[in-house]
Amino acid sequence: MHLFRLIFSLVTTCLFAELTYSADPIKRPNFVFVVSEDNSIHYLRLYGNKLGITPNIEQLADNGLTFNYAFSGAPVCSVARTTLATAMHAPRVGFQYHRKSALATLPSGVKPWSQVLRENGYYTTNNAKTDYNFKVDRKKAWDMSSNKATWRNRPNNAMPFFHMQSFADSHESRLHFPLKQMEKSTKTSPDDVVLQPYFPDTPIMRYTKAHYYDRMKIIDSHVGRIISQLNEDGILEDTFVFYFGDHGGVMPRSKGYAYESGLHIPLVVRIPENFKHLINHKRGSRTNGFVSFIDFGPTVLNLASISPHKELDGRAFLGKSISAADLAKRNEVFGHADRFDEKFDMVRTYRKSKWKYIRNYQAYYADGLQNNYRYRQLAYDNWRNLYRADRLNPVQRQFFERRPVEQLFNLEDDPHEINNLADDPNHVNRLTEMRELLKNKMKSINDLSFYPENRMVSAALNDGVAFGRKHEKQISRLSELADTALLPFDEAQQTLTKAMQSQGALRRYWALKVCSNFGNKAEPLVLAAMPLLKDKNLMVRVRAAEFLGGINKVDPMPTLYDVVNTAETEQELMIAFNTIVYLRDQVGHKYDPKKVQLKFNKGEVYRRVQYLAGTEPNTNY
Repeated sequence: MHLFRLIFSLVTTCLFAELTYSADPIKRPNFVFVVSEDNSIHYLRLYGNKLGITPNIEQLADNGLTFNYAFSGAPVCSVARTTLATAMHAPRVGFQYHRKSALATLPSGVKPWSQVLRENGYYTTNNAKTDYNFKVDRKKAWDMSSNKATWRNRPNNAMPFFHMQSFADSHESRLHFPLKQMEKSTKTSPDDVVLQPYFPDTPIMRYTKAHYYDRMKIIDSHVGRIISQLNEDGILEDTFVFYFGDHGGVMPRSKGYAYESGLHIPLVVRIPENFKHLINHKRGSRTNGFVSFIDFGPTVLNLASISPHKELDGRAFLGKSISAADLAKRNEVFGHADRFDEKFDMVRTYRKSKWKYIRNYQAYYADGLQNNYRYRQLAYDNWRNLYRADRLNPVQRQFFERRPVEQLFNLEDDPHEINNLADDPNHVNRLTEMRELLKNKMKSINDLSFYPENRMVSAALNDGVAFGRKHEKQISRLSELADTALLPFDEAQQTLTKAMQSQGALRRYWALKVCSNFGNKAEPLVLAAMPLLKDKNLMVRVRAAEFLGGINKVDPMPTLYDVVNTAETEQELMIAFNTIVYLRDQVGHKYDPKKVQLKFNKGEVYRRVQYLAGTEPNTNY
């Protein structure tokens, strides 16, 4: 009997211990993302800019890890935030255009990683911006997504959480002030501001930059408030706090542009005391390892001991099996910029250490091509007015003129990317290396921007990744055709002639874009291009008018009137109107709004119509 009681007691004790263990699983860290909109590293003292005084962000750095080289992938909100939410390259999936004209679909089985956290026991909240370019069930991605969302609403205090908080006090719109506001003093003295070398030194430029430093002080106060709330709740040392900008900005030539000013963001990760064993870095240190938005999701999942989906493009940069030395070896990053509101472009970048390579696929478009929302900022308008008055030096004029098809910058010597080394014979080997790195990257993701947006929307967005794989060879051939723009024209001429005579509309389309990049050098192809003004494909007609009108061999407007009066999709109209603005503003052709009768006149199309008719509201003066 005594033996039976002893055995029963031991079994009961073991069962109770097992039940207790099951009810109290291994504690997992919390995560908070504090996101400031539209700011690059160039406005924080933490990154060497003495006027960017942000003591709360600096205190985060004292208790965490500062990333010297963090990048958003894309230089504009919806594309960058969708990249962040999915951990996938935008041109691979089809969400690279801002704002979206249609929503992309993620590959089968791939979910936003906030949803993956939620399915693994995390309480996930977002306050409040989403701005996604892909189809997502927000009720599955978030427990709560609104301006009332907070971790404090979770069912019990033991439940781990992920909370994302965005602050718009640094958003571009905060610089849309009227001229009269300059009568009010800023806390930061405009006299103390150091302007970028590509800006003219004007009172408007100085006031705008000083005003933006003041906005960053507001952001810093928000960071301090979030930290105080975590501390009040007794969970600060259980929580990884990520502070970062959602992309660069927000002075001219930053947001929307694939320069460092548009892509290079601040990132500080506060390391909690109770989980510092997961991090192979000392608190208060910095790293030179390159990280990008595609990496943030895999990093959080890794720290939470959750395996990422195999289709994700990013790699974890913190957590188990990742040493400080391994992170420091990462020194390459891919960037991209496509349509930005109504302004079209196709720019791809590759950075390796201090070297930055930029490939401009539509180099004939000036960076400063009209974008209505941008020019509501006085600084943009001031800059362009001085250009038109011929009062800028060569560096300051670059923004309003044709660009080279490829650019190479030594960022150590030239952090503002104004001295292009692509034609320097001393750097031919470096240029070749960087060109190949970018080309291989684009081919590896089957970059969908080789299709016009109208074609991509109609054919690819049900599953852009699967579409890219299926059409891998076609995308590769279009890439090779586009790269004939890198050859001397004499070497490219035969290929372009053949492509313009191709049965494939995409080959005709790209051949004409390459001709526009060559400009007057492509004059021997005028006769071959002329019949394409009446091509059965509307977008080929647009590119023919763009090339021939760009070198003043025809009046392109009759062709373009016919296209916009015939086109039935928003994407076709946006492409055509972008060409009209280019040919009117940069080349000097006349546009008659009376000859346009549209079947669609909303959104970005309406913006172009307003601008061309001179009715776009100007609220700054």
